[in-house]
Amino acid sequence: MLVAVALSLGGAWGINEFVGSDNSTATATSSQSSHASQQPAPVISSDATWAEVAAAVSPATVSINVQGGQTADIGSGVVYDSAGHIVTNYHVVSAAENASNGRISVTLSDGRIYAAEIVGVDSSTDLAVLQIVDPPADLSVAAFGSSADVQVGQDVMAIGSPLGLSSTVTTGVVSALNRPVEVATEQQDNQQQIDPRDPFGQLPQNQNKETSPSVITNAIQVDASINPGNSGGPLFDAQGKVIGINSSIASMGSDSSSAGSIGLGFAIPSDLVKSVAEQIIANGQVDHAVLGVLITTGTATVDGTTRMGAAISEVNNGSAAAEAGLKAGDVITAVDGNAVESGKSLTGYIRRYTGGDHVAIEYVRDGKLASADVTLQSQIQK
Repeated sequence: MLVAVALSLGGAWGINEFVGSDNSTATATSSQSSHASQQPAPVISSDATWAEVAAAVSPATVSINVQGGQTADIGSGVVYDSAGHIVTNYHVVSAAENASNGRISVTLSDGRIYAAEIVGVDSSTDLAVLQIVDPPADLSVAAFGSSADVQVGQDVMAIGSPLGLSSTVTTGVVSALNRPVEVATEQQDNQQQIDPRDPFGQLPQNQNKETSPSVITNAIQVDASINPGNSGGPLFDAQGKVIGINSSIASMGSDSSSAGSIGLGFAIPSDLVKSVAEQIIANGQVDHAVLGVLITTGTATVDGTTRMGAAISEVNNGSAAAEAGLKAGDVITAVDGNAVESGKSLTGYIRRYTGGDHVAIEYVRDGKLASADVTLQSQIQK
């Protein structure tokens, strides 16, 4: 399944959560091997063809079958380490997490099927980590690259199980970086009215709407074909390194049955994926940083030039922002050199960090550009 965001292009559209059409019963088997040994990530030459890249990395991708209550869903994932940890989207496995009789199985690229358990989830980034029960000794592990090195226009490849068709390969290019994408929860789907002129909530009047908690990610936008069932699957670069986890698409469909790829797909950047996965594996929970401000989307003018930013409406006492001297009325325009163009953009950036991290924030106050070094605080109450 795949969570969809909406784009109005003259047709019907909506915000939906796609449910895979494969309702077959998942069969779980386990290997008798008690210790997994990592298969080295393949070395891929810079002039390799996509066929060669696909052959090298496909063994590290999996299909995920989920049963919870009366639902049977399908998604994708990628082998994270030799211990048998699998990274996928939270919405792929949420049905099993919330059902007393929930079951998960993963199917390797060669057809072997294994039972899997949820290690931990992070709904705020739509990520989850699974553990294969008794992983095989010959498990292939994906190599993760740094999303900080990704560039607009570079070639990418997605592998997943769209509509239950496992090991499907599609290619394309990176269309944009740091695209603020908000994916609504099911509760929001039923309650929230969406502006057809601005389905991504980029306009100031929509940036400032009060909504229930949702997933906001500064995503990698790609034009590779991504469809229901691709959720949780890896996005590779031309060297076979994972640079993102595919999570959402823009669709003209008004419901999940009619939604499909229109060349606007979004992936969670690999640097965020690695941070979340490592914390889940080590601690069972994720520490996202907090700045301690209430924000809206606003504008700031310096030397006659006006630009968008995140306007601070309130600073919490004792917060990281207060300690750094930020005040209500300031408009934040950059975080660590990355342009902030909206309130949601700022949220997406701050969510990448953990408590104690230091960031450089640029802001405008009274028409003058200023900067502050901020030590972010933890969202976890200690």
